[in-house]
Amino acid sequence: MNSIRIHKVLIANRGEIAVRIIKTLRKLHIDSVGIFADNDANALYRRLADEACPLGSGTLKDTYLNVQKIIDAALDAGADAIHPGYGFLSESPELVEACEANNIIFIGPDAHSMRLMGNKIEARKIAIENDIPVTFGLTGSQTEILQQADAMPYPVLIKAASGGGGKGMHIVRRKEDLKDELERASREAEKYFGDGTVFVEQYIENPRHIEVQVLADHFGNVIHLHERECTIQRRYQKIIEESPSPTLTEEKRQQMLETAVRLCKAIGYRNAGTVEFLVDKDMNFYFLEMNTRIQVEHPVTEMRTGLDIVEEQIRIARGKEMGWTQDAIHAQGHAIELRIYAENPENGFLPTPGKVTAYHEPQVRGARVDSSIDRPSVVSEAYDPMIAKLICHGKNRQAAIETARQALKEFIIQGLTTNKAYLWEVIKNPDFIGNKIDTSFCDTHQEVLLDALNESRKAQNVNDIAASFLIFDFCKKQIEDRTENVWEEIGYWRYHMQLTVDVEGVKVPVSIEAAEAGRIIGVINGVPFKVEFQQYDNKQLKIMLNGRTETVYCSVNDEQKTIVNFRGLNFTCFRTDQLNDTLDYACKESVNDKSRLVSPMPGKVVKINVKEGDEVTDGTIMMVVEAMKMENNITASSKAKVKKILVVEGQMVDNKMQLIELE
Repeated sequence: MNSIRIHKVLIANRGEIAVRIIKTLRKLHIDSVGIFADNDANALYRRLADEACPLGSGTLKDTYLNVQKIIDAALDAGADAIHPGYGFLSESPELVEACEANNIIFIGPDAHSMRLMGNKIEARKIAIENDIPVTFGLTGSQTEILQQADAMPYPVLIKAASGGGGKGMHIVRRKEDLKDELERASREAEKYFGDGTVFVEQYIENPRHIEVQVLADHFGNVIHLHERECTIQRRYQKIIEESPSPTLTEEKRQQMLETAVRLCKAIGYRNAGTVEFLVDKDMNFYFLEMNTRIQVEHPVTEMRTGLDIVEEQIRIARGKEMGWTQDAIHAQGHAIELRIYAENPENGFLPTPGKVTAYHEPQVRGARVDSSIDRPSVVSEAYDPMIAKLICHGKNRQAAIETARQALKEFIIQGLTTNKAYLWEVIKNPDFIGNKIDTSFCDTHQEVLLDALNESRKAQNVNDIAASFLIFDFCKKQIEDRTENVWEEIGYWRYHMQLTVDVEGVKVPVSIEAAEAGRIIGVINGVPFKVEFQQYDNKQLKIMLNGRTETVYCSVNDEQKTIVNFRGLNFTCFRTDQLNDTLDYACKESVNDKSRLVSPMPGKVVKINVKEGDEVTDGTIMMVVEAMKMENNITASSKAKVKKILVVEGQMVDNKMQLIELE
């Protein structure tokens, strides 16, 4: 195959992976073309791309999943190639074939490999044919699977044949639940992947999840870039990945690496890919699936090997022989990646779309951030809730974890709830540090982790937080407007002022005695305090608090409450003596009224299971609302009658709109 020159690449994706690909294209002096739906018009990747093509508005099928629109955009821009990133069309044979039909290079594997490994049923067959261990499995129609319900080794796992990312995946522990879960999994699979086919395989209790990064060129060369352990997950989706695996023995590691390479050679694979395995308590490993694309967690491997995997993808797509042999790959130290999501770990990890009011990336040696944003912006409910990835490297696992802890502390995201503090608690948990983990870690440790999170918050001095808030609140208009001397605006006064600061629901009494020359002096909770303004820039406020220097981050949300980041944790603060224009003080209706059902987040009503007049009981699923790639069941909390249904299927709703009225 002759080497082909690439001058311009269209990125058929969005968010942080688009940003990451653009950075490599710049390094290679290749022009980048971004595509964007209307709600991504101000996105970071759109601003970084050399060119940008609008996709208009509508659903994902109208925009990022529309093959013809993407091909037309590439042709209009004069792009030589398309890089699909991960997710969306990254494993779409139809996009590959459309590229071939229009003389556009697809930066990824061919359509044949995608079809072989993209369907998990076919992938299992290929693994079996090549003597690669797999778990017990059962395929066929839902009726055929149900006919063999008695013979299954429960618990079993239902999976979408064309799926990934935990969508369409359900554990079934009892035969009686099999039918309903098959239907639910099939519905999800059809919605997310356009293919409702599902299959069943034996569920391995308490497994490890370990994967191998591979690269293969057009000349038959296949190499591995070592393994990554991806065992820490929630909702079947990874949130922490690390390399090397702290679990594998050297013998098992080599067996797994060689197995991954052997599978790729067997199917004639080309470009970057990942072979995933489950490892049981006896260190037996089983083929799980192969992802025929770059992975979210690929930076973990890059941090250890020094390779730019996107650059290698482009090199292979150009028809060049890989510049690396297996012997030339040297992995150094330990790397760990933490995925930062807009989600609430204290509320079942439900996504929390909304406005980011302050954003600041850590400047820590050994830390890398791949992010979808670079400033205050909006995280849309229309897409996956991942905001950024924090990747940290150290000479060993302990050093990598320490770097991650410091970087998490300095990573500031305000305005919406994230899992950042939760990740902090995970990586300092003794069982995580001692590698006593499996894929159920987040479930089995949830109470411990949330208790630790609450204790970490309680350990912070509420007086210090209140004082930090006050110095910002007294002069926020001037410092936000960058007034040269905020105290000239405020003036000098000395008299007693009594007020109360609400810090996350804790009422803190304050007596202010004086404010002069850039300082406030008074008493908080009966304790004297003095806080002095030093510097404010880009939401970062430097103060002298009771004789010590503190750096806090302050921003104001849409409810006109101030978010104070104090020593790595966010606290919402406001003065109870100030009216808030965004609140309806006359409203007497309780938001906890069980007769009023609302969505847990903004989303779209995808199914209504009841009609007016129906009787429901505790746990009845009355409606399903989809948001950020998740289905959320709206259930009754007690016996009642459906009085009125206030929405229709397909309607967009927010988290304040009443959906159903019960009586």
